[in-house]
Amino acid sequence: MTKNFMEQRTEILNNQLTEEGVLRLIMNDQKTKNALSKQMMTHLMREISEASRNESIKVIIISAIGNVFSAGHDLKEITQARKERGEGEPYFKELFDQCSALMQLIVNCPKPVIAEISGTATAAGCQLVATCDLALAAEEAKFATPGVNLGLFCSTPMVALTRVVNNKHAMEMLLTGDFIDAKKAKEIGLINNYCVSYELEKETMNLAVKIAHKSSVAVSTGKEAFYAQSDQDLAGAYKYTSKVMVENLLKEDAKEGIDAFIDKRQPDFNK
Repeated sequence: MTKNFMEQRTEILNNQLTEEGVLRLIMNDQKTKNALSKQMMTHLMREISEASRNESIKVIIISAIGNVFSAGHDLKEITQARKERGEGEPYFKELFDQCSALMQLIVNCPKPVIAEISGTATAAGCQLVATCDLALAAEEAKFATPGVNLGLFCSTPMVALTRVVNNKHAMEMLLTGDFIDAKKAKEIGLINNYCVSYELEKETMNLAVKIAHKSSVAVSTGKEAFYAQSDQDLAGAYKYTSKVMVENLLKEDAKEGIDAFIDKRQPDFNK
C-alpha cells in the first residue's frame, strides 16, 4: 500500500506526495464541476511547474473528486465576463491563452502526467485528458467535446484530441458533441485503459509507481524526444533521435542500467 507522507490543500486543488515520488493533484471544486476556471488553471500550473523542478517527484497524477472529472471552462464565469469591456473579449483571450499554456506545460513537463478519470470529462476537461501522457478511467466515465451544441466549436480541445485520436473519430466527437463511453475512448486511443471504479485509484497508482521506479533521466529524455520527433519528417526524426540516444548513452543511468543487465542484477538509479 502506498503511503502518503505529504498532503497539502487549497480551496479547490489538493495534492498528495507518496514515498515513491508520485504527486497526485486532486481537483475539488464541485460547485463548478471541477471547471478549468482561471483559478483552477493557476493552481494546476503552479503545482506542475514546481513538480518539474523537484527531483524527488517522478510522476504526476491529475484526478478529481466527484462524478465529474472536469466540465471544461466555467460557463458562468464566461457569461459574467461578457458584461466587461469589449463584451469580454480581453478576458476570453486571457482564458484561452492560459488554457493553452497549461496544456503545453503538461506536454513540456519532464515528468509523465497521468489523467485519472472517475467521471465525466467534457470540452476542456476532455482536452486535459487528451493532453496528459497517459489516461486511465473508470468504466462509467464519459467523454465529449460538446461545444458545437452551444454554438461554440471546441477548437482548442481539438488540438489535443487530434494528436491522440485519428481524424474521423475526432471529427465525429467535435461535430456531434455526443458522449462516448470508456470502452469507445480506449478503442479510439483517447485513454489507455479503464476498470471498475473502486479499482481505479489503485490501478493508476500501480502504473505511476512502476514508472517512478524507472530511471528519471531515461523517462524525461524519452518524453521530450517522443513529442519532439512526432512533428518531424522520417529522416529528421531519425537524425534527432539518434542524437538523443548518443546523449542518453553517455548518462550515468544508462551505464548503470546496462551494467546491471549484464551482471544479472537490479539497477540502482539512485546512486
